[in-house]
Parts: sequence; C-alpha cells; structure tokens
Amino acid sequence: MNVRHYLVNLLLLLSAALGSANAQIPTVGDGGPGPVKAQHLTAELVSLAPSIAPGGTLQVGLVLTLEEKWHVYWINAGDSGEPPKITWTLPSGITAGPMQFPIPSRLPLGPLMDFGYQDEVAFPVQITAAKNLKPGPIHLDAKVNWLVCREVCIPGKANLGLNLTVDPAATAPAQPVGALGEALGLLPKPLPSEMRATVTGGRQAFVLNLVTGKRQNDAEFYPFDQEQIANAADQDIEAQPDGVRLRIARAPELTKLPHELHGVVKLSETEAYEVTAPVTPGEVAPAAGGKASTGSSAELTALAAVGFAFVGGIILNLMPCVFPVLFLKGLALVQSSSEERSRIRSHGLVYTLGILVSFWAIVAALLIVRAGGSQAGWGFQLQSPTFLVFLASGIFFFALSLAGLFDLGLSLTSVGGELAQKQGYTGSFFTGVLATVVATPCTAPFMGAAIGFALAQPGWITFAVFTALALGLAAPYLLLSFHPAWTRILPRPGAWMETFKQITAVIFFATVIWLAYVYGSLFASGAGGGQGTYRVALLLSCFLLLAVAGWVLGKWPARWSSSIAAIVIGVIALTVPLYQPKDTTLTWQPYSQKSLDQARASGHPVFIDFTAAWCLSCQVNERVVLKSSDVQRQFRDNQVTLLKADWTQYDPEITKQLASVGRSGVPTYVIYPANPNSAADVLPELLTKDIVLTALQKDTSNERESSQSAAGRTTNPGPR
Repeated sequence: MNVRHYLVNLLLLLSAALGSANAQIPTVGDGGPGPVKAQHLTAELVSLAPSIAPGGTLQVGLVLTLEEKWHVYWINAGDSGEPPKITWTLPSGITAGPMQFPIPSRLPLGPLMDFGYQDEVAFPVQITAAKNLKPGPIHLDAKVNWLVCREVCIPGKANLGLNLTVDPAATAPAQPVGALGEALGLLPKPLPSEMRATVTGGRQAFVLNLVTGKRQNDAEFYPFDQEQIANAADQDIEAQPDGVRLRIARAPELTKLPHELHGVVKLSETEAYEVTAPVTPGEVAPAAGGKASTGSSAELTALAAVGFAFVGGIILNLMPCVFPVLFLKGLALVQSSSEERSRIRSHGLVYTLGILVSFWAIVAALLIVRAGGSQAGWGFQLQSPTFLVFLASGIFFFALSLAGLFDLGLSLTSVGGELAQKQGYTGSFFTGVLATVVATPCTAPFMGAAIGFALAQPGWITFAVFTALALGLAAPYLLLSFHPAWTRILPRPGAWMETFKQITAVIFFATVIWLAYVYGSLFASGAGGGQGTYRVALLLSCFLLLAVAGWVLGKWPARWSSSIAAIVIGVIALTVPLYQPKDTTLTWQPYSQKSLDQARASGHPVFIDFTAAWCLSCQVNERVVLKSSDVQRQFRDNQVTLLKADWTQYDPEITKQLASVGRSGVPTYVIYPANPNSAADVLPELLTKDIVLTALQKDTSNERESSQSAAGRTTNPGPR
C-alpha cells in the first residue's frame, strides 16, 4: 500500500465522508459553552475577551487538551492522519476566518512520520463583526471533528459553543493569555523582507537556503503540500554565517520537481516562518563540516563551470573505475609504437569521438528528461534497474576476459585482415564509450560544482559543460596519441602486462559488487519495497551464467558455434534479473457482515484488519508484519480468509463490528476461528510477527482439534 497515494485525496474524501456520517459518529457536547470530555482529549471553544465591538475583530479558538502520548495533527498530517476541522453556525453579522495552525512537531512511529501536536494545542480563528451589528449577547456554535492517535487512532466529534457580547466599548486585551494567547505567539510568521529563501531541487533532495542575517544551528521544514518530501527522512542541517542550509530528501514517488516549495521553516520551538520559494533545478554538493560549500552552483559562471568540468574530466582518469581503461589503452600505444604516426593519431581521435558521442547522448537524455518536467543529473542512469543490469553484466563479462577466462577479441580477429583493421578503429571508439560508461558512477574533484551548475542552466550551457568534461576525460590518451614518444614513461611490454590485466579485473569485479549493491538498494527503498536481497540474488545468477558463457568462449575459441552459444547464454543471463515476478501477496477482500458470515460458513478461519489510510500504526503493522513472508505463508497454509475493514471513510457497519469486539478505533485485528461457536481472538494494536503467528497457530490448531474430536464422536458413538 502506498500511504501517500491515499493522502493525496484524503481531505476531499474525508470532507464528504464526515459530512455524510455526522449522524453516526458519537457526538459530545450540546453546543453550550465550556469544555467537553471526549475519548483521550478535552475540547473547548475559548476567546481572548468576552465581547466584540461592531466593526471589530476578536480572536477565538479551539483548544484541545490531550491525554499523555496522544496527539492530533497539523494541516499537513505527514504520512497519515487528518487535521481538526471546524464548521461554524454563526449569528447574522458575524464571520469567521480560517482555522490557524501553530508550529508543529515531528511525531515518528516506526518507518513513518506524522506532523502534529501533543499535550495541549489551540487553533486560533479570527471572527469579525459587521459595523451595523446591534449590541447584545450572541452565541457561536461550532461542530468540530478531529482524529486523535497513539498506537490506535480514534475519530471524534463535538458540538461546542461560545457566548459573547456585542459591545461598542469592547477593546482587545493588552496581553493575550492562556492556551489561545500562547498559540497566537506560536503561529508561523510571514518571511520578513530582510530574509530570503531559495530552493535548489536535485534528483534526490531539495536544498533550502534560508538567509536570516545570523547563524542558525537548528531548522526543520514542514511542507504544506503532500508527496513532496520524504517525511521520515532526516533533514541535514548546514549552519551558515547568515542563516541555515537545509537538505531535505525528496519523496520517492516525486518524479517531477514542483514549481515551488511552500511550507514552514521551524528554527526553534517558538520561531517559525512561512516560506514560498521557486524550485531551481540543480545539484548542491554537501558542505564539509557543516560549512558553506565554496563550490556551490550559485557562485559559478559559465566559463568557470566549463573550466572546472575540463579539469574534473582529466582527474576522472585517475578514478579507480576509469584508470584501468586508460592504462590499458596506453599500453596498446606502447605496443603499436611501430605503426605510422598518422594511424596512431587516428586511433586517438576515434577514442575521443567515442567519449564525445557518449557524453552528447547523456546530455540529450538529460535535456529530454528536463523538458518533460522531471530532473536528472550525472549518473542518473544508475537510478534505472535495467541500466544497472546491463552495466554490471557488461563490466563483469569484460572483467572475466581481463582475468584470462577467454580472449574477448580472438573470435573477431580470426575473420580476416580487412575486418581486423576495421575492428581496430571500432575498438578505439567503443573503448571511449566504455570509458564514459564506467565513469558515470564516479565523481572527481571540481565535477560536482560544474555539473550542478550545468543542470540548472539553458541547454547550450549544459552542452558546453558536458563537452568540456568529455574532452578532459579524453585529453590524456589523445595527447599520448599525438606524442607517442611520451609513452616512454610507461613500462615496456612484457609478461607483467598479463598480471596487470588480472589486477585490473579485480578492480572491475569490485565495481560490479558496488553496482550490485546499488541495484539492490533501488528495490529495498523504492517501488520494489523490500525485495533487494531477492533481486541481488537474481543478478548474481546472471553473473554465474555469464561466467559459463565466458568459459564456453575460452574452451572453444575462435569458433562461430561457441560465439553463438555464448550469446544465447548471455541473453538468458540478462533475462533472469530483468524478469519481473508476479506479486505473491495474498488478496484482501473488502469487509462486510455478509462476507464475514460466508467465510465462517465455509469452514475457514477469518482475519479482519480494521484499518484506515490516516492511521499511522495501521500502515506500520501492514508493512512490517502483515506483508511479511512468514505471516503470508501462515495465512496461505491455514486457508485464512482475509478481510480488510477500511475505516478511512466512516462506516457504521465497521463501527458496529468494532464495538462487538470491545474496540472503538483502529488499528484493530481480529481472528475468527472457523467454528461459528468459537469466540473472536482480538490482537494488540501494535503487532509483531510472533504475536500474529502465535495467534494463528493457536486458533487454527484449536479448530483442527475440535474437528478431529467431532469426527471421532461421529465414527465411534460408543455403547448405547
């Protein structure tokens, strides 16, 4: 279940649901003034003064006093929940503004995060009196809905009232007091003109830079819009001399950057500002030691970015992922030193062309993605599981050749001299392509700032920066090809070269291990949802088959039959990790009394999950416990009928069923044994796998024993 997917439409759904279900939800209060007690909280309407002047305003508010460890929600509830809501019935001449929300707090539970309040909170509302309003008493009536949660979430509703007097002599209190007065002081303030907020949106995080005029050592960001940030992720703070930089992880499901980021920046428990800032695409490198990064994209010019990219490309040749390719190419120059100088230069130019074409292809992909409204950066290909499979498999196969399992070019060179000559230039071109491919996981000094700048600029600047990066990567070998005499600094050819190739193979094998880790991480934290270990096992199976293909090439070299067999095995190998298995999670049926009765009549045990999209504990229990392989297996083996009682929208039938097992909120989990005469087994609100497995074993084993006992009485009635 995608929790945030539900939350996108949650407020609209609840508005309709609560409007139609007001008659069913138990209501506390009769509309009179004073506090009313509900489940786990006390609700009251209060005001800063007993009277209001015609044409004047007055602050009133809803005060909720909560039991210990219970909480209610901010306007954006986070990963689950819903904020309180007030529906006013006001006398003629009185109008009410929107309910205001004080500074919230982060409320973690398991892998999810809510935004809200504990202990006591007041929600101010400003009312306005018409100028022609006649003096005298008035009554404000409010219907209030809320959701109060701990491990269990319980909706509540109250009919509250407030008595006031219309008095021309009424004045505002000099000093606001009480919970309402405190809440007014805790409302986020508009960002002052002397402060400034900017946002850079990268492929993994937003970087919010807030300039306040003084160093800030603490900050939290709360978005008004849902599905923009990863609510539960840590927000990294980088204190600045004149403010603070906040690095905020993007929501995994956010495929396109929003035009702006709108939310509240909390600097302390008593200081927060509402910010609205346009999102500028780009990457901002983390600052070392919490200090501002001197290479940030905002400080670069186009010319400086081109220079940084060229230098970064040169340094990229020294990275472990690229250096072996360059060194092997340099050794090839040593071996070909007897050839014509023009031919050697041609190889260098073709190698450079391979790098340029590869980088231009990357730039084209970046610009196409950006034109579509999404964002990508250097190494964005590594976000694609399919690309990672091909990249890791190709490097693994190449490393097998370096390790001596087979000669990658032996079959090709046996075709004939003319093709071999052509293959020489083709080899140089694709060596440039290989250098680019293996460079994508690496970032050299100066590259981060240059690429971050380039991705936030017009297309021609992006093209120029990446071209400079490509030329920097190609420059060392290109210079050697134009000055072959410089190859004297390289060791002479000899038996050591074979050893070096094998050492190089180890480096590539290490790169493959890292790529396998990245591949598994995509499924562990993304849409794959915890399948990382399984998917890595499939990728390792692919490597095993590729090793068999390499053995075939080495066992029967220079044969078309072995090449064809290796290709077939290679295709099968790539199919293994690219195959998408079907979801084996069991299907839950919607709850109804009829479905429950039918399931019990069929002789199967029944498990009911009373849940709601706004219930944080429900989502944690479902992800961690109910979807686990052990619990799913027990459900399947014992032929348990699974019913989901979704209480996201109020349902009187579900409420009645909850009451029948002594519960009034969600999450609630009930096992009904197959025997209609057996009592329901109600599980705790917070589940563990052991709790569910033990309960299933107990309830299903009791049924088997009862069935066996009944069968024994039927077949062996005994003496009459």
